[in-house]
Amino acid sequence: MKNTNEVLQSKLDGENYAKLAKINNQFLNDFVARYVELCNPKKVFVSNGTPEDINYIRNKALENHEEVILKIRGHTLHFDAYGDQGRDKAHTKVLLEKGEGLDKFIVTGEREENLKEVHEILTNIMEGREMFVCFFSLGPANSIFSVPSVQITDSAYVAHTDDILYRQGYEEFKRLSDNPLFFKFVHSQGELNERHVSKNLDKRRIYIDLKSETAYSANTQYGGNTIGLKKLAMRLAIHRASKEGWLNEHMLVMGAHGPNGRVTYFTGAFPSMCGKTSTSMLEGETIVGDDIAYLREKNGKAYAVNVEKGMFGIIQGVNSKDDPIQWKVLHTEGEVIFSNVLVLPDGSAYWIGHDGIVPPEGINHSGEWVNGKTDEKGKEIPPSHPNARFTLHLESLENVDPKLHDPEGVLVGGVIYGGRDSDTWVPVCESFNWEHGIGLKGASIESETTAATLGKEGVREFNPMSNLDFLSIPIGKYIEINIEFGRKIANPPLVFGVNYFLKGKDGKFLNEKNDKKVWIKWMELRTHSEVKATKTPVGFIPKYDDLKRLFKEVLNKDYSYEDYVKQFTIRVPENLSKIERLRKIYSEIKNTPQRMFELYDEEEKRLLEAKALFGDYITPDKFKEV
Repeated sequence: MKNTNEVLQSKLDGENYAKLAKINNQFLNDFVARYVELCNPKKVFVSNGTPEDINYIRNKALENHEEVILKIRGHTLHFDAYGDQGRDKAHTKVLLEKGEGLDKFIVTGEREENLKEVHEILTNIMEGREMFVCFFSLGPANSIFSVPSVQITDSAYVAHTDDILYRQGYEEFKRLSDNPLFFKFVHSQGELNERHVSKNLDKRRIYIDLKSETAYSANTQYGGNTIGLKKLAMRLAIHRASKEGWLNEHMLVMGAHGPNGRVTYFTGAFPSMCGKTSTSMLEGETIVGDDIAYLREKNGKAYAVNVEKGMFGIIQGVNSKDDPIQWKVLHTEGEVIFSNVLVLPDGSAYWIGHDGIVPPEGINHSGEWVNGKTDEKGKEIPPSHPNARFTLHLESLENVDPKLHDPEGVLVGGVIYGGRDSDTWVPVCESFNWEHGIGLKGASIESETTAATLGKEGVREFNPMSNLDFLSIPIGKYIEINIEFGRKIANPPLVFGVNYFLKGKDGKFLNEKNDKKVWIKWMELRTHSEVKATKTPVGFIPKYDDLKRLFKEVLNKDYSYEDYVKQFTIRVPENLSKIERLRKIYSEIKNTPQRMFELYDEEEKRLLEAKALFGDYITPDKFKEV
C-alpha cells in the first residue's frame, strides 16, 4: 500500500482532505486510505455532518437515480433489485479465526479466507464513482453509551439513509482524536443495471469481522444488508458488550404513560413483522426508539438508549385508522424515503394495507406493474413488496419522547418479549422474576417467519430475545450475560411476554390490532404494583375486572368475560410441547446455562400439576389472585 497521505491526496480535493485532517486520527486515516486505494473511486466526499454536507448527499442520491422525487415535498422513493429486498442470511457471516466456532444457528466464516474473498470483490468496485465517508455516533454523543462509527459507501442512498437514522459523529471523532476504538463499515452497491439497482446478486456478501470491528457489504442495496450501523453494527456491539458487561438488544424503547403524568420506560424485543414498531408507536405513549437499544447498569439500576435517531420501518399494513401518527408523517411534507412501494402515475406512494382500493397500475420493484401481474413462476406480484420500508426522522413524529437524546438514557421499568405465536402464549403475561423472564420469555421466543428475511414464510423459528440473526457470541454465553445483567440490579425491571397473534379454534385472531394499547397500560400499572394479578403455571396474567376497566378507558370498548377466557386460557399441551422443543434445542447448544434447564423443569412441573387438577385447557378462574 502507498503512503496514507499520498493515497488520500490522490482522491480527495483540498476541502475534503482538510475535513479528514481536522479529526487528527491516524487510525481513521489509515482505514480510509486503505479502502480508497482498494475500491478505487473517482473521487471522495467527506461529510462533516453540517446541513450543507447532508444536503449534498441527499442531492447526489437523486442525481445518481438511486432515489426519485415523489409527489409530496421531501418524499423520495428507492427501489432495491428484485431478489434484494430482505436480509440475506445465507451470505451474512460472522468471521472467526481458525479453530473458533459459534452455534449452528449463527452463520460464520473463516476469517482469513473470507476477508480475502470480500477484498477481491471490493477491488476497483467503485471505479468511476464517488465514495462517501460519513461519521456517526451510535447512541447519544458524549455519553457512556456512545460508539463512534465511520461508514464508507458508494451509495448516496445508503449515506442519505444513515443521515436520517443516526446522530452525526464528526464532532465526536474530533473530540476523541487519535482513538482506535471505533466501528468501521465498508459498503459498495456494486455494478448497477439499467434500473440503477445492484446487478451481481450472486456476489452479494455481508461479512462482519469481529477482530477489527469492521463490517463489509457488497453487491446489495437493501437497507438490512447495507446500512452498516444497523444490524451489522449489532454483531460488533454484542461482541464488545459481552466483554464490557452491558447489553446490545434488538429492542424498542418507549415511554408508557400512567396515572398523574407518570412515564414508565419499557424496552421490547420482537422479531421482524411481529408488532415491534407498532408497539413503540402506540397512540398516547411516547417513542424513544423502535429497533435497537443499548442497556447499561448504573448505580444498581438499568438504563437504556436508542442507538438510532430515525426509523427504518416496515410499511405494510400502515393505515390511517391503526397507525395515525405514522400515517400523518407519511402524508405530510418532510424528509421521508420510501423503498419498494408502488409509485402511482401522479407520483404518490401506495403499499399493501394502504387506505382505499388497490390501484390499477404503477411502477414498483418489478418494473411496470398492473393489478394481477405475475412473475416468471406465475405467482402474483403485489403492489408493494411485503418488506417495503419507510425511513424517517423520529423527531418528525408527534409522539417522540423528550428523552430521545438524553445522554444518561432512560430508567427501564419493564422488558417485553413477543413473537408470532398462533397457539401457545396468552396475550400478556408477567414472569415470576428476572431469571424466569429471561429464560421462559426472552430465550424461549419462537416465531413464524415473515417477509423480512429471504426464504420461506410461516415457518416457526427459534429466536432467543429476537436476536438470533445478530448474535456474534455463543447463544449460551449470551443468555448467561442477560441473566447476569439482572443480578447487578437491586430491583430488576419486570419481564413480560406478549403475543398479538394468538388464534382460536376457528383460526381467527383472538386479539385486535389495537388491543396492545391495553396490554401496555396493564404492564405499566404492574411495574408500580397498582393492580393485582392471577398466578398461573407460566406467570402472572391480568384479572378480568382490570382489563374490563382498561378496555373501556383506553379503547372505549366493552370487553366480555367470554373474550377474556378465550384469550387467557392456559393451553397446557401447547406449552408442554414448547418446553419439549426448546429443551431439545438448548441441549444441543454448548454451554447453555444449567439454570435454563432448571427453569424448563420447574415450568413443566407446574403445568403437569395444573393439568392433573384441571385438564388440558385451564380457564383463568381456576387460578388464584396474588
